[in-house]
Amino acid sequence: MNKTEAARERLMVALDVSSLGEARRAVERLRGVAGWFKVGSQLFTSAGPAVVEMIKNTSSAKVFVDLKFHDIPATVALAGKAVADLGADLFNVHAMGGARMMETASRQVVDHCAERGRPKPLIIAVTVLTSMSSTDLDGIGITSTPMELALDYAALAKRSGMDGVVASPEEARAIKDKVGKDFVVVTPGVRPSWAGADDQRRIKTPAEAIKNGADYLVVGRPIMKADDPAEAAARIVEEIESAI
Repeated sequence: MNKTEAARERLMVALDVSSLGEARRAVERLRGVAGWFKVGSQLFTSAGPAVVEMIKNTSSAKVFVDLKFHDIPATVALAGKAVADLGADLFNVHAMGGARMMETASRQVVDHCAERGRPKPLIIAVTVLTSMSSTDLDGIGITSTPMELALDYAALAKRSGMDGVVASPEEARAIKDKVGKDFVVVTPGVRPSWAGADDQRRIKTPAEAIKNGADYLVVGRPIMKADDPAEAAARIVEEIESAI
């Protein structure tokens, strides 16, 4: 794999659209430019499991099912097994669900995939949403800073069998230093210098995020809302390449 291909593998394009048709057109335009596509709540609620199959059939990209499961341990484990059966390469849960929830999901998905002879998807835990600031945390009774909370949740996720976490690019390096460089850090809140911040608070450019320890960058609106999404994605890949 050359450096450009390695950079593409670190870009996750968020398919923040409302229909299977829109998603298909985006995947076709971005085929070969991005290594991953992320399917979030909006698209999955609208299009259902068919969107994962469509991405797999339309491109060689991997799929991140971003549904942030947060429920009792048995329910999250069942949801994780269902996502694995769809062929997702990565899915996430909320670290706030606790150690027992994460441990149960990890153990049961590992066993489920082994029984069926299929690869286990990466399972990562959401730490602190990138839209949240200290003020937002105060509003729900949490006195920790986003950095402190992200580090605590990352350590809990590691102990609970998770493969990594979702965290802002501001926290990526500190998480790596605390729990180890092999622990995957997926970072939303990535905005090129030529794009607006939208509703994100704790953001960095693609190069800054990579240099700060991020393994994968989730980018949505700067690509999806661009006049030429493929050109916008290629610019971001170039910036990632320059940083690695």
